[in-house]
Parts: sequence; C-alpha cells; structure tokens
Amino acid sequence: MSPYLSPILSPSITTPPSLDATPSVSRQLSTKSIQSLADLIVCASTSSRLPESCVEVVKEAGLRHAKINLEARHYKTPAFAAHLLELLRTLRIPSWSNSAIKSEDIVVRKISGALTNSVFFVSSIGLVKTNTLLLRIYGSSSGSLISRPRELHTLHMLSSQYHIGPLVYGTFENGRIEEYFESTTLTPNDIREPLISRWIGVRMAELHSVDIDVVEGNSTQTGEGKGWETGVEKNVRLWLGPARQVLALPSISDIVRRDLDLHRFEQEWHRYMLWLSKVDDLRTGSRRVFAHNDTQYGNLLRLKHPSEGLDEHRQIVVVDFEYASSNPAAFDIANHFHEWTANYHSSTPHLLDFTRYPSFQERRNFYIAYVQHTTILGEDPVMEEPELERLVLDLDQQIRGWSPASHAMWAIWGIVQAREDIEGNNTDPEFDYIGYACGRLAAFRNDIQNLGL
Repeated sequence: MSPYLSPILSPSITTPPSLDATPSVSRQLSTKSIQSLADLIVCASTSSRLPESCVEVVKEAGLRHAKINLEARHYKTPAFAAHLLELLRTLRIPSWSNSAIKSEDIVVRKISGALTNSVFFVSSIGLVKTNTLLLRIYGSSSGSLISRPRELHTLHMLSSQYHIGPLVYGTFENGRIEEYFESTTLTPNDIREPLISRWIGVRMAELHSVDIDVVEGNSTQTGEGKGWETGVEKNVRLWLGPARQVLALPSISDIVRRDLDLHRFEQEWHRYMLWLSKVDDLRTGSRRVFAHNDTQYGNLLRLKHPSEGLDEHRQIVVVDFEYASSNPAAFDIANHFHEWTANYHSSTPHLLDFTRYPSFQERRNFYIAYVQHTTILGEDPVMEEPELERLVLDLDQQIRGWSPASHAMWAIWGIVQAREDIEGNNTDPEFDYIGYACGRLAAFRNDIQNLGL
C-alpha cells in the first residue's frame, strides 16, 4: 500500500492522461525509520505552515549540494523560478548550465503534493534545449517518518553502481533533483500481461542480486545469522506502538478496535514468526536480499522510447525505493503478487480483489524469468527441466509461507497512516486507511489459518 494518498503514481513518471482525474495511492512515507511520531506532532502543532526547521538537510558523498531552499507552495511565482534556475546552475545539471536560459523560460508542473514530498516536472520553453527533470521538495514530516539519509544513499548507490532507478543529480537544503523518465506507469492490467510479468521478474532478480552492504552503506553482516532481523519484522515492531496510539484515539469506534485487536495480532504474529523460523528455506527463496518491498504497478514504469539495443526487460524501470530493505526474496515476490489484487484508481482503492491473485501458471511464468536471471537461487543459469520445475515448486511454497507477512506489514502501516484523517475528523478521506488495514489484517488471519496456525 502507500503511506500517503496523492493524486499521482510515482514521482518519476509521466501520468497517463486517462488517470489524471482519478486519485491513486503512492507509498511515500518510509517504513524503515519511524523514529517517533512525537517529533511529527511537535512540528505539526507549532505552526499551521509546518516550518522549514522540521525538514532535515540531507547530503550524500559523491553528489553536489546547494545551500538553497525552495518553498513548494510558491512554485508558480517568478521568485521560485529564479531560485530554481540558480539551483540547477549551482548543481551543474546537464543541459541547464547555459547562460542563455532565463528564469521565465522555466516550466514547473506539479505532479503530487503531500506531507512527505512535493514532486514537480521541470522543463523549459526557451530556445535552449534542456532535459526534463524531476524536482522533489521534502515535506516537513519527512524527518520523523522517513530516513532521508538512508533513502538518498540507496538511490545513489543503485543508480550509480547498478543502473537501477533514477539518477540523483544533486541535493539542496530541502530536496533533490532526479532523472526524469519519459515513460508511462503500468496499470493493474499491465502487470498481468505474461510478457510484462516476465520482465518484472527479471528486474526483481537483478535487484535481488545487488550487494546489500554496498547499498545500505554499512559493514554489518547481512547473512542469515541468528538474531538478524528482516525488514518486515523491523517494520511491524516499529509500527505497533504508533498503531496502538492511533487506535487509542477517542474517535476510533469500539467495533474497529475489536476487528483489528492488536493484542490478538501480536500473539498471532509471534506464533507465525516462530513457525516461519522452522520452515524457512534459505536455498529456495528465503535468503535475505536487497528487496524493493513495494512493487505495485504505480512504482513500475515502461519507457516510451527505449534506446536501440536495450535488453527488452529494461523497458521496465523501478522507482520509489523508500521501502527498500533487506528481506527474504520470497517476501518481496509475495508482496508483488498481492499487488495484483489492488486497483488504486478504482472507486474503492482500499479494497483488494483476491480473485485477481495470480494463478499458479501466472506465478510460474514469473518464477521462470526470475530464476533464470538470479544469482540467488542457482549458480547454473541453465537447468534441466525437472530441476527447474522442482525449484519453481519450492519457491512457490516459500512464497506461500511469507505471504501473510505482507498483509501484516501493510495492515499495521494502514493504521498508522490513518492518524491524520482521524485527528482531523475527516469523515470522507481520499483513501480509507482503516478500511484498508481491516482488509489486510483479515487476509493475514485467513492466510495463517490456511497454513494451519
């Protein structure tokens, strides 16, 4: 799911015209570092403008940085354009350093806006040819809900060393400039297409082959040692406290509290984790990898004009790595399959349609592409048919085991994300986070019951 509802897909994309007027969900708030909701509450309560002091300055070795602030709410003003042009020249952005470019030539188009990010496409109408850019201005809540340093480091390492995701051209005091892809966002039907599904499988295999330590920027052992915590376990542990705070709010009904019942969930979760520790098979899909954790259709782009000679699967570009972390490969794949059941552009975007979950043949189609391009599940890319089929069945079994974890993580996330609407007495939210949480938690309980737990 996604942390904040915005009328967009993902920040690095071209919005299909048919979707412009329809709300969609974009997971913009990271699940990797909820440090304390208290910090957010302090920032939000000190001023209705949400002061700049609540936005952390984030830099990254190897990236240029400009000591310039941009006010997202002033993006239509000449002053904003002038500051933006100064920023682009300071960062020496390709094609934007020409002195012939004037601030009045700059076109700034807002794509999304939320507490976490405001995202814009930047282009020009002057005689000088420029590349379109993606401008991201951080929201004042981001320091509390997102580990910006970790996110920036991940993006920079993936793009510069592995050619995955958008390039980061540089940073400024309250944001960054990214590569723009002339592309379209995939739709719920697109990800079901057999060929596109295979491409996604290959792209996921490539991501899972990334060196975790290089991307995460630490020297800690990320193998399968005892006590090593997966990203999904960490998220659930970090979110449970804030989720309890939300359910303790006076406007939450007793029916909702009873349906969600976090005390019962915590017992179920611990029982499920204990079961997983006994059946988890690192050889057939559960080895810890660098996982995206949010491969919903809105985070998958298809290039409009792929360059000649480009491998066909590289038409798919993966964006939005706020949720990326070390996780079992099986969790990442299971989470993607659950996204087949979502339609964030429907009249009920918070409801999953489980009849759309991929059939075994559709899953097998994905697995074959994944296995043939991964360095995790097998050293030999050429396998005999019986061995390949056995590996597919083993992988499918591991994904069945990790499937409930996806429901659990996003259920708790949904409760935390409902806080703003609940405290604001919003009776008609754009996205029903509590309804979403109820659905995902019910699916979690159904899944573990089917596993015999």
